[in-house]
Formats: sequence, C-alpha cells, structure tokens
Amino acid sequence: MPVGSDEEIVRVAARGEGVTASGRHVPLAAPGDRVFEDGSVAPGAHRRAAPCKHYPECGGCQLQHLDEAAYAAYLHDRVEGALKAQGLNAPIRAPIVSPPRTRRRATLHAERRGRQVHLGFTRAQSHALIDLDECWILAPELFALLQPLRGLLAAQLPQSGRVDVHLTLADQGIDVVLKGRLSEGLAATEAITAFARRHHLARLSIDDAYGPEARWAPEPVTVTLGGAAVPLPAGAFLQATREGEAALIASAREAIGEARNVADLFAGLGTFALGLGDGIRAYAAEGAREAVLSLKAGAAQAGRAVFADHRDLFRRPLTVEELDRFDAIVLDPPRAGAREQAANLAGARVPRIAYVSCNPSSFARDAKMLCEGGYRLDWAQPVGQFLWSTHVELVGSFSR
Repeated sequence: MPVGSDEEIVRVAARGEGVTASGRHVPLAAPGDRVFEDGSVAPGAHRRAAPCKHYPECGGCQLQHLDEAAYAAYLHDRVEGALKAQGLNAPIRAPIVSPPRTRRRATLHAERRGRQVHLGFTRAQSHALIDLDECWILAPELFALLQPLRGLLAAQLPQSGRVDVHLTLADQGIDVVLKGRLSEGLAATEAITAFARRHHLARLSIDDAYGPEARWAPEPVTVTLGGAAVPLPAGAFLQATREGEAALIASAREAIGEARNVADLFAGLGTFALGLGDGIRAYAAEGAREAVLSLKAGAAQAGRAVFADHRDLFRRPLTVEELDRFDAIVLDPPRAGAREQAANLAGARVPRIAYVSCNPSSFARDAKMLCEGGYRLDWAQPVGQFLWSTHVELVGSFSR
C-alpha cells in the first residue's frame, strides 16, 4: 500500500517526467497521478496502458503512458513554455498528431549476440539494444523488413559487430542504408544483392565510413514532394511521416498567405519550395550539396519555378537587402535554429514569415529577435509527428 502523504502530478516536463506542484519529478507519471512519499504512484485519469510490449524499456517512445489529451497538452505546453521563457506570448493552436504506425523514416541498430542478431532501438539513455518483436510507430512496410534483415545480418556481421540501419520509404519501396563494417568478398556481395532483389528493395547501400555506396538500385530512387519526383540521396533527411509533412506544409502555406515570390531557407530536398503549390516562385537555399542537386533535378523534371542555391546559411545568411526581394520567407532550420539568419530577418521588411522548427527552445530564441525587430508572432501550430516522443515540432506565423 502507498505510504505517507501524496502529491498530484500536474504536468509533464520536457524530458517526459511527471512533475508535482512542489517540483518533484517522477519518471513515467501522467497528469492526475498521485505520487506518495515512498515513490509509489496511484494512476490518475490521464494514464493509460501502453500499447507496446517494449515500453518503457525501448527508447523509441517516452510517453506511451499518456492518454491523447495529456499528450496533446504536453506538446502545447512545450511550445508555450519555450515562448514564456523568452517573454513571448501568442495563440497556440491544438496540436496535430500523426497516427500510430506511420513513421516512414527511422534509424535502428543491429548487433550480433552469439548466433542471433538483435535489431531495434536502444534503451533510453543507453547503448543497450531492444530487439523489437513489435513496434507501434514504424510504418508496417518498414517493420515487416526487420526479421528478414536479421537473417541477412546474421551472415554479414562480424562476431562483435554492430551497424546502424537507416530505413526510408521511397516512391519505389524501402531504401536501406547499412552503416558499419560488414563481411567482404564475392559471397557477401551476392548475398546482399539476392536479399535486395528478393524483398523488392528500392535501394540497398553500405556505408563503411566513406559515405553510402549503392549495392542494389535497379532504378533511380525518388520521393514525391509537392507532386514532383525528387531524387532521394541515400540516408537523406525526410519528414518523419506523410501526415506530419502535410500539416507543416499546410501551416506554412497559411502563414505566407497570398505571397507568390517566396524564399525557402534550409530547403533540404524541397519540402516547402515544391509543396507550397504550383503558383509559387521559390528561391531555395540549402547547405547540403546532394540535396540541392536533387531539388534542382526534381523541380526541372516537374517544370516548377524553383531556383536552388547551394548556400550555407549559417556562414552566409541572406542579407537584409536580399530578404527584402521576397513577399514571404519560409525557413526550416535544424535543431540549433537560425540565429544568424533570424538576426538579418529582424531588420528586413518582408511582410510574412513561416518559421518551421523542430526545437521549441531555439525557435523561441529566434522568435524573440524577430519580435524585437518589429514582427508579430500571430500564432504557433505544434505538430507531433514523432508520436509518443518528447520531440516537438511547430510552425510559427510572423507578420509586420
């Protein structure tokens, strides 16, 4: 039986722990739970039974014990808390959450244990592997490949070997990148080719520390963005779910309004430059050379008005003069944010900005610079495409 006085869990902290009003952090606690002095927890109204047998040991999910309302509140609170920390306030919309089993991109890990190969995510804050018997976040096509991959790697991995396994759903099927040291020789090469053919893979590449080398690619591999088939570099970044991608694009499109002359900064493969619509004339700046070449090829093949520029926006952000040539700016930087570019944006006169972020903290820091420069943060749209994780994305709409 619980011992001593109890406190109620009132919110979930950024790393996923439940927090009481007194500031006590309790792992795996949900809002409404009661926690006692001896550490025992009485379930509350927002706790649910986790659907996956591997939870909470598997580090792929951190919040499966929350019901839908509590998880949505967590996404909302992460954005609100980051804004408040910078002295900002704006309407925060109801989060858009991707459904279970929709992840089309994931990195797993595989290692040999005796004659067997374990394949899955690592434990939370550990390098220890969870060998997945089920998964509630991976797309069914990706999960179905795990057992065949165990068989392939059982013959390919050295006795103490461990590899990263990158899986992506492309237009042609599954794109696989195996990163690490595997067996060499004719027999190993023939086994890899036979495996890829048998399972109808779009491509299978090996990265032995010198970059991915395709061992099987019967036809060019593409991903469709905004109706354009864009060449997909092996292991390239892609929004984690189609539903999440659609939510981010729709929010960015709303944020820029009727603008037609748009700059897409940190453009990647062209998720926004191509996804915002046929009527958009887009300048797309991206620092990764392969992504720029893919975007150019995809836009040209589809006849889209996109000028792709290989440009490192951390070292050489667009100047105020360059920014003022556009009706709207869309930017989607990595987790570190866009400090250098935001500083120039703060001094520009561009009427509308759609800021897509995968880190509420760096977003809020940059948003403060924009607001101090005269912009207004009209609204923020949280997006949870990494279901049941502590990873939060959002789109912020700014205007002058």
